[in-house]
Parts: sequence; C-alpha cells; structure tokens
Amino acid sequence: MAVSAYFHIPFCAHICHYCDFNKVFAAGQPIDDYLRAMDKEMVWTAAEFGSQLKTLFIGGGTPTVLEPAQLGCLLASIHRHFQFDPQTAEFTVEANPDGLTKEKLAILRDAGVNRLSLGVQTFDDQLLQTIGRTHRRGDVIRAVALAREVGFQNISIDVMYGLPGQTLEQFTADLEAAFSLHVPHLSAYSLILEPRTIFYNEWRKGRLRLPGEEMEAEMYEAAMEQMAAAGYRQYEISNYALPGFESRHNLTYWNNEEYYGIGAGAHSYIHGVRRANIGPIRHYISAIERGQWPHRDVRRLTTREQMEEEMFLGLRKTEGVSKACFRQKFGRDLHDIFGAAIRREIENGRLEETETHIRLTKRGKLLGNEVFAAFLGEM
Repeated sequence: MAVSAYFHIPFCAHICHYCDFNKVFAAGQPIDDYLRAMDKEMVWTAAEFGSQLKTLFIGGGTPTVLEPAQLGCLLASIHRHFQFDPQTAEFTVEANPDGLTKEKLAILRDAGVNRLSLGVQTFDDQLLQTIGRTHRRGDVIRAVALAREVGFQNISIDVMYGLPGQTLEQFTADLEAAFSLHVPHLSAYSLILEPRTIFYNEWRKGRLRLPGEEMEAEMYEAAMEQMAAAGYRQYEISNYALPGFESRHNLTYWNNEEYYGIGAGAHSYIHGVRRANIGPIRHYISAIERGQWPHRDVRRLTTREQMEEEMFLGLRKTEGVSKACFRQKFGRDLHDIFGAAIRREIENGRLEETETHIRLTKRGKLLGNEVFAAFLGEM
C-alpha cells in the first residue's frame, strides 16, 4: 500500500528568529556526507516498509539552499529507491523566495516535483527584517513569476500573524498581497514562541512586544473571513485552498495515516509505531555509517493513544472527525469512547455534530488547543 514520505534537509543560509525546526547554518556542514547517509536510510526504509509513495514532501531547513548538483543528487536518490506515479502523486518542496533560481526550479520540475511551498511569512519589509527573514516583498513576486515561467502552477504561500509589533492592518495587507498573486493554496499560522529560538529568549528578557491574544484572535478571524471572500476554502485550522488544491501530504498527518520520515530529526508513523530520528547531523550520519537505524526514539502507541490522536488531529480539519472512519479503524463507536467529552464541548459551543462528523465550531477554531486537550485521558 502506498504511503507518504517526508525528507528533511536541515540546512539554512540564515536562521530565522522564530524557527525551532531541526536546522543549522549550511556553511561548513558535511552536506554531501549527509545526502549519502539519507540515501542509505532510503534503502533501508524502502526494504523494511515498502517503496510505493502517494505523496512526497522535502522540507527543512531550506531544501533549496542545496547547490544544484546536491539537489539533483537528493532527487536521484528518491527516484532510485521509491516508486510513485508522477501524474497522480503530490510532490512538494519547501523553498525560500530568495533561494530559487531558474536552474534549481528546472531540476525540481524535471524530477517530478509538482508543488512548491514558499515561506513568505509577511510582505512587509520591516516585519521581514524583524523576524530575521532575508527575502523582501519583491523577491516573493519574482519567485512566483519565475516558478510559473518554469512550469509550476501548484504554489502555496505561508503567512504569519501575531508577529512582534504587527497590526491588524498589516496582516490584512499581507492577505491582500497574497491574493494578488493568485496562488491556489495559502497557509496562515500564528507565531508560537518555541524554546531555543531567538524570539523566545527575547521574550524571557521582556524585550519582545507581541500583539496579544485578543488581537491575535482578531487576525485569525480576519484570515477566515477574507480567505472565504477571496474564494479560498478553509479545510484545516491554518490552511486554505482553491477547490482541488488542498495539500494531500499534510492531510496524511491530519487523517492520522501512515508516513515515514527520512533525515535528521524526521518522524515516522508506520504500523502504529512512532519513530523519531536523531537530530544532530553528525550523530545522524555516524549512526548510519555504523549500519544502525538513526532512531533516537521508537514507541508503539496503545489503542487509547491512537484513538486520542485520531480525535485531536482530525479535529484540525474543517470537516472534522469522520464517525465512519473512526469505527472502521478501531471497531468502536466514537461516542462510546469520547461521548462525555463531546457532550461537554458541544455544550461549551466549541464542537458541533453532523450526521457524519464531529467538528469544531467557529468558536472552537479560536480555542482549538483547549478542545484537543479535552480528548486526552478521556477513556
């Protein structure tokens, strides 16, 4: 059976102030050794779990920080060890707007990549500087135009809200700028202060001025309203698409389906087992050179944990959790397991029930984490 695969490239030309993903400065790193290690992990993964893929996603870090030859090497490894139909598989690569060249885009296109995800975050040049991004508004416009010139039509743009000093007017201007590019997919994420980031350290010292929860909620409501007015359907808490352009790879996660991750810090979920790879790059390479799986953690989920994940992942989707899918997966009625929590959240106005699904209300979307927590330890 075909599954999804994530490939992690942990190298960046610059470290953004908010990012806590597994990443390092690319300069001076053993990138070629890392790609060879990834190739070995691909061999083992395909042999152990199967080589048929339905979606592929290369993320980071910044995958397009790789030199053209290195990018070609990575893509050749993927094609050597996995099988997927280029006509039906979704193959996404993350990119920074200022890291795309015509040469790299052509390499991606020729390797079957058919979707680009651009980390824009904001179109406001001052805010871009504040959050540590190296591109500017003009780079975004040029990147989208160049991608289309090379042949990419399925393009996604990420924007952020709740940024330091950001106003509602600035965020709505970002949305208008994104709409003007007519890309088929948009993501709007709130800033989350993660430990081990520059912003977190600044916040701990009292040096970071954030908009506040009430303003952040207004920004989120503005995103939902303006996306809908522009023709984008919200299909997940933070994601909006024109019909037919929903991210099939990300839906794998929210549908609680199987996937494997390859590379330092990547995660897998296969046969009810979650695996997390070693994060430090040289340690990851060393483990593979010793002939060992590069796992730092392997854990089999209990049936209870699988059911809980089905709820809090599925509720991220606008359609919610399917009653029929829950029964098919677990052989139990959803209400038999989580009936009390569902009733409480419906009474609180944060959940609603249709004939086929349990889903968040508009109020529930604003308080998603509180709703998700209601299903932990419920059995």
